[in-house]
Amino acid sequence: MPTRLVSYGRTVAGAVDLDLQPITAGDVPRVAAFLHAELNRRISADTWARAIVPPWPTAGPNHGFMLAAADRVVGAQIAIYSERELFGRTERVCNLAAWCVTPEYRAHGVRLLRSVLAQPGYTFTDLSPSGNVVEVNRRLGFTEFDARSVLLPNLPWLRGRSAARVIDAPDALEGTLTGADLRRYRDHRDCLAARQLMITVGGEHCHVIYRRDRRKGISAFASIIHASRPDLLRAALPDLRSYLVRRHGLLATLAEIRLVGWPDGAVQAPDTRRKMYRSPRLAAEHLDYLYSELTCVPW
Repeated sequence: MPTRLVSYGRTVAGAVDLDLQPITAGDVPRVAAFLHAELNRRISADTWARAIVPPWPTAGPNHGFMLAAADRVVGAQIAIYSERELFGRTERVCNLAAWCVTPEYRAHGVRLLRSVLAQPGYTFTDLSPSGNVVEVNRRLGFTEFDARSVLLPNLPWLRGRSAARVIDAPDALEGTLTGADLRRYRDHRDCLAARQLMITVGGEHCHVIYRRDRRKGISAFASIIHASRPDLLRAALPDLRSYLVRRHGLLATLAEIRLVGWPDGAVQAPDTRRKMYRSPRLAAEHLDYLYSELTCVPW
């Protein structure tokens, strides 16, 4: 049953009843339309709807929580769920994705967030908190990942010394990747923001997932989300950067220092993209950025 709230605000005539309720499959279209109108108009309502419902098998109890005033959506906290196998047990992870409340109901925003966090048994991640959300998360017990990153220009003539090959053909990835790499590839194959490829060096393989990212209004950056073999990624970075600009027109690569170190030509990226988590059992090194809005939402 929805939780009944009462709002008293200057922009609201008198008292207004609000419903705080889980987002069900039937609610997704109107929540998606709300996010298109109120959060990011570059993302269509149809794209929001597809991003809210991830393509991998999941046992999530909802798609987050929403605020409704007289059947009009006025707030939403999207949640993206996954189950991960760690240390021989299944860990349930909830990624906090888009969080948006209209100005007249903003006082209820934290209560909306707390509704998601009140669900027991989950590790929570927030991989794109902005503005004062970082401080709100800290007060709610979140810890920051070490997300310090470097920016590397992508130059078409770069070539490494590792005889690396960059392969993006789906049939080649499907036929070569095995085990956990193959499962991750299949789980993210239909994600709207995840782009996948494979680096091969001397018969060994590194599965890479990245996204096309936007900085200062320019959508020309590749942000690396996952690399199954960081050592092979580091060896093949020149080849990968050359591929990204030649094949996709991406002018620079963003990668975390803990993943790629400090390659030649790197500059430190501004510390503006925080990533946070809250877990009763897991530390930062046990978590990654897969199965999240970073792979689902193409902003």
